[in-house]
Order: sequence, then structure tokens, then C-alpha cells
Amino acid sequence: MSSFQHTITEEQAKKRIDKILSELNAENSRSQVQAWIQSGHVLVNGEPVKANYKCQIGDDIIWEIPETEPLDLIPEDIPLDIIYEDNDLLVVNKPKGMVVHPSAGHQTGTLVNALLYHCKDLSGINGVERPGIVHRIDKDTSGLLVVAKNDLSHTDLSEQLASKTIKRKYEAIVHGQIPHETGVIDAPIGRDPKDRQRMGIVDKGKPAVTHFRVLRSYPDYTHIECQLETGRTHQIRVHMRYIGFPLVGDPKYGPRKTLETDGQVLHAKILGFRHPRKNEWMEFEIEPPESFKNVLQYIEKIY
Repeated sequence: MSSFQHTITEEQAKKRIDKILSELNAENSRSQVQAWIQSGHVLVNGEPVKANYKCQIGDDIIWEIPETEPLDLIPEDIPLDIIYEDNDLLVVNKPKGMVVHPSAGHQTGTLVNALLYHCKDLSGINGVERPGIVHRIDKDTSGLLVVAKNDLSHTDLSEQLASKTIKRKYEAIVHGQIPHETGVIDAPIGRDPKDRQRMGIVDKGKPAVTHFRVLRSYPDYTHIECQLETGRTHQIRVHMRYIGFPLVGDPKYGPRKTLETDGQVLHAKILGFRHPRKNEWMEFEIEPPESFKNVLQYIEKIY
């Protein structure tokens, strides 16, 4: 474990400790710095502080950077649909039904298991169980994800996510006929106080904004495109349910009587970002899978 020391200057006074440390540790994200603070690896004048502590001139900061824990995950030879790859990152088209990273009940068969087999080096910023994972999509959502191969790329991509400059567009099919062509849903998302397994619109939740556009309307369904301004857990699923148009096939937020599908009909179609090292804008687009197209074809037939 490496240890570092810094004395707060006049210019740094009144700034938050997590902001200062993220500036001093350019290869580490602010959220990672906050994790160090929370776990007691940061001391100000010999005492632990909170991430929002406002530094004073002359404060003596000592911090430790924990060693990356060795991975205890099994690399698995699972085929990957790789859309782009270089020494810093890769963009994959995740199939519907694949879990992104290991969790209780899903220790194998995940995207991470496949990535560990494909490329031996991945960023360690997101912890032992989520190497390289900058953002995620749900198990039954298909589509594009960017994966970081090193901490420099992971930090930069995380900052692009935080500053809302990464472009993420989805396609979905929802219940009901949306009466207008476009809309913006601005409603905070947090854990549902009545069911901790679900997310919901919560007054003290995190800010969440979804833009949507109607692609085609049917009497009982609407084919839409959504663009995320934020990236909260289950954001599109929760927001569309909130305005009365839940996703077709959504087992958690949709109606019980729905079209026969293997989970919500949601696809991450477009992903755009600035390359962390080349500083060039990159944008990728992938068509929805056959399962998505089959639902659309069925709806078109019945109308």
C-alpha cells in the first residue's frame, strides 16, 4: 500500500477534500477517492474526515492508495461480439440474458468472466468483481458497452459519464400509445422504500433525466428511442413506468399480462465518447437483436 502526503495551499483552501485528492491523483476517479476516504485511508491532521470536508490552509493530508486485490474470478471462453478494440478499451455488444459482472447467484457466465479470458489486463478501479466495467446494462437488456483496459482510460471515461458527455441512445417498446412525439422525464430515482429489490421515483433520490422520441405508434404499443442524460439503475424502465408507459416484457416494472418475451424489450443501440488517449470522438451503432425485431413484427401483424 502506497502512502502520500500533501499540505493544503492557499489556492486549495475551501475546496472539498475529495476534489483535491482527485486532482492530485489524476489516474483515479473522484468516486474512487471517496471510497478511500470512507474506508479510512485518508487523514487530515491525523484525523479521518468525510468526503465533503472543506480544506483549510496548512492542513496536513496523508492518504494511502490500497493495492488492487487479486481477482478471484474464473476466465471463461465465452464468445464476445467485439465491435471495436485497441490497447486502451473495447466496445462490446452484450447479448440479452448475459449478466455484466458477478454477483450473488451469478458467479460464472458473466461478461466479466468472458472479458478476463479475452484480454488479460483490465482496469482495477471498479473493484475485484467489476474489472474494466465503466457502466453497465441490465441482464435482459442488449447492446453496447465500453470496457476500460487500464486505469487511465477508466478514469477518463468515468469523468465523461459524470459530465454527461457520453452519448447513450436506446430503443424500447412500451405499453400504451404515447400521445406526443417527444418528451423529457426529469424525476429522481432511488431505492423503493416499500421494496428494496426495486428502484422508484423518490423525493431524495439521485437526479435522473431521460429524453424520449416516438419512432412508431400502434393502438396499444409505442416503439421509442431514449437518450440518457444520467445513468441511474433501471432508469429507462423506472421512468417509463412513472409516466404510465412501462416497457413490454419488463418483469419488475411492467404489467403481468404482456407480450411473450424473455425480459424487457430494451436495447442499447448507440454509444459515443471521446477516446481517452487519442482525444477523438468515437461513435458506434448496433441494430437490435432478433428477439426485439420479432416483437415488433408481431405487433405490426396484429395491427
